[in-house]
Amino acid sequence: MSPTIAVGHKWMLSFSGPNVPPEVSAVIARQPIAGVILFRALNVSGPGQVRELTAALQRAAHHSDQPPLLVATDQETGTLFAIPGTTPFPGNLALGATRDPQLAERMANAVGLELAAMGVNINLAPVCDVHINPENAVVGARSFGGDVNMVAQMAGAYVRGLQAAGVAATAKHFPGHGDTTLDSHYGTPILDHDVARLRAIEFPPFRSAIDAGARLVLTAHIALPQLDARQDLPATLSPIILQKFLRGELGFRGVIITDAMDMQSIAQEHMILDSVAAAAAGVDVFLSGPAQAGATVMYDSILHAARRGLLAPAELDASAARVLELKAWCALAPQPDLSVVNCAAHNALADEIAARSITLVRDTARQLPLRLNHDARVLVIVPTPQDLTPADTSSFETIALADAVRRYHPQTDEIVLPLDPPPSDLAALRLQFERYDHIIIGTLNTPQHAGQATLVRAALETNPHTLVIALRMPYDLQCFAQAPTYLCTYGIQPPSLRALAAVLFGHAAPQGALPVSIPDLYPLGYNG
Repeated sequence: MSPTIAVGHKWMLSFSGPNVPPEVSAVIARQPIAGVILFRALNVSGPGQVRELTAALQRAAHHSDQPPLLVATDQETGTLFAIPGTTPFPGNLALGATRDPQLAERMANAVGLELAAMGVNINLAPVCDVHINPENAVVGARSFGGDVNMVAQMAGAYVRGLQAAGVAATAKHFPGHGDTTLDSHYGTPILDHDVARLRAIEFPPFRSAIDAGARLVLTAHIALPQLDARQDLPATLSPIILQKFLRGELGFRGVIITDAMDMQSIAQEHMILDSVAAAAAGVDVFLSGPAQAGATVMYDSILHAARRGLLAPAELDASAARVLELKAWCALAPQPDLSVVNCAAHNALADEIAARSITLVRDTARQLPLRLNHDARVLVIVPTPQDLTPADTSSFETIALADAVRRYHPQTDEIVLPLDPPPSDLAALRLQFERYDHIIIGTLNTPQHAGQATLVRAALETNPHTLVIALRMPYDLQCFAQAPTYLCTYGIQPPSLRALAAVLFGHAAPQGALPVSIPDLYPLGYNG
């Protein structure tokens, strides 16, 4: 095929606005492309609007005699919802706490049906990273956990459930982002592990996803010097990592797609060079990030290289064929009615996952279940959620923990503090702690927000009837190891908070087990 057609199938563009902009219509009319990616902050207001947008995009492709477009988004659930108004499913770490792959498959199928109803045919999920580094904030609760075998089982189950709904699954972030500390949005993490270690820890979830039929694998912008010795070379640009290991050793035959190309681990000032290098390394589709909305630099660079003969025509044709095969597969699935989105059955499943995930780590003071007089006073303190990484939509959420508690005890007050409360807030609060019979404090990634730790310690010193709830990562306990009662929800979605309240007041038993270890305190799999 011509370079214009072959290279066009490598381009998944991003754009701004809830409708199809004229410049996107012009691109689709001019040439084939792989498709588009939708971002919450750029394109999305709700399910109905997304369905209208994707229908308009597909009409534009049809009118230009193109095959249907690939439409991708990040609907990971938990800490990353690309589309609001969908079922508020707990995230992967909560699924890991259930240790039940069947729940992962059922949830993925429900997510897939909702995406298909909105015209989205690629979900950039599941996250296959094994989270074994407590300092890794960018993966965090997006991972199923730190047990490689459990993560592998969950990844395979997720792929099967999602693709049974007609939505293509994307195993990410290959070859494994779970043991890094630097966020690849801001630089190039270096994972200095040898092949034996990678085969034991990082590779198995990807192998499981591939064996389950994952249609895409997304590359991580991380360097692995023991696989490819070129210093700081992201895996996205490495033919050794993509061809020898992903295509060769793991036998992947589907579409290799990059992580967003506007991340700082990709040299933005040398995008022309890096784009060509990634194409030569074996990338099939380039994912435009939010900062590249409307940009053509990747496409122009690769097309120029193809016309110069710097990229092998046969490899360009084979790559385009993989993309066309994926398009054909996506086109086979019927589109469900929009009523499936956020339906009663899916909300019941979200409640089931949440109930199975709540983990009681410690109750040495034997405070649970709470048996309160009707006039007892309870204080709930929660932080204001923020996006802790660019791959996070928590800032769109509110933490309705007090509402969940009031279902069982109306005499409940609430204080909402900044994520890292200043000393002035804490000094005022100390005077109130003694006025309450019980204090329930929710925390979010406390090791990175010292004010939360100060708050919890002050409450514990003032009021012995203080319960601490980790609302995301279990590691918070390291900052106040003296806490006598400690539970984990792994997320701030309403189903998880309702399930927590049911446990606190004895209407349900905590069923979850730690999906990661809490170093020096509790092992992986612990459940009180």
